[in-house]
Amino acid sequence: MSLDIVFAGLVVGFLVGMTGAGGGALMTPILILMFGVTPSAAVSSDIVASAIMKPFGGAIHFRRGTVHMGMVGWLSVGSVPAAFAGVFIDHALGSGKVMQQNIEYAMGAAIILAAGAMVWRLLQDSTGRRKSTEDGEAEPEIIVRRVLTIAIGVFGGLLVGITSVGSGSLMLVLLMIVYPKLSMRRLVGTDIVQSMPLVASAALGHALFGGLEFGLTASITVGSIPGVLLGAWLSSRASNILLRPVLAFVLMATALKLLGLSATTLAITMGIVALVGLPLWAFIDGYVRPETAWRAAGYQRRQTLTLIALGVPVVVGFVTAAVYFGRIRPRIVRASSADAGTIPEPAQELPATASRVG
Repeated sequence: MSLDIVFAGLVVGFLVGMTGAGGGALMTPILILMFGVTPSAAVSSDIVASAIMKPFGGAIHFRRGTVHMGMVGWLSVGSVPAAFAGVFIDHALGSGKVMQQNIEYAMGAAIILAAGAMVWRLLQDSTGRRKSTEDGEAEPEIIVRRVLTIAIGVFGGLLVGITSVGSGSLMLVLLMIVYPKLSMRRLVGTDIVQSMPLVASAALGHALFGGLEFGLTASITVGSIPGVLLGAWLSSRASNILLRPVLAFVLMATALKLLGLSATTLAITMGIVALVGLPLWAFIDGYVRPETAWRAAGYQRRQTLTLIALGVPVVVGFVTAAVYFGRIRPRIVRASSADAGTIPEPAQELPATASRVG
């Protein structure tokens, strides 16, 4: 058992426990890029470790009643056979150098989709287009759209079987799009529970077809379980407003590295993404905040947003955006809550011990 991989599993588990991102999008690239594990072995071992950890999150959501079992059933109709088929395709194509490179490319593309999905969720939170059902408030009745739900399961299952990425980050966002009235807590709970049979199917496939390294799997599992539990506990007591975009940034950089970008090109690309992305997010987030809340917090809305937008080419926009998130935004949120007589963020989601892994 490798202590380095145990520690990596602990860090990844903590991050996914805090943010709800899929663990496959983090752990598998780390195994490949930092520890030199072959892509096929990294995918196999991470999926099996994920299958061991999924029930921890599932049990929590079962107990809290935040699972739409009808949706889980129809997702599983598509995802379970698709995950097994994905593993079969992965191993049928071979394990030569070219094939291992193709797996890295497929994983890079999947992780870019996962990072994009996280950004989309972030923008939904910032613009207030999704509002969680309050404690004690009745959940709306949701009718399962069977064909679309099965299609989501098939897509996620194939992606997980081949790359280990998708059961958390991507499928959750697809469910958000198809079921806009479903509260975040039930989305997260449903996504966690549906991923249990999905990942179990993929894990069984990898165990049958070979490529599984038990020592590697044990190291990931030993580190990830306490990490994900700690992250989930902490996420219920702190906002993820800054951690989630940082994680999306790291995922994008990892994906581009897997796709073959040189170190210099990668540094320039991610520098541009940071200098433009943070001000853009700050502008959107600040624009949807009411003028009255800005004034109550003691700040001028127009001047601040203008400085953010016009200052992008000379880095001033980045600095102003950082000040906005670090100092201005918390005061605006408190002012909005005082006016509305409600409790501010984070009312984002339950500690999804969950998507948390996988």
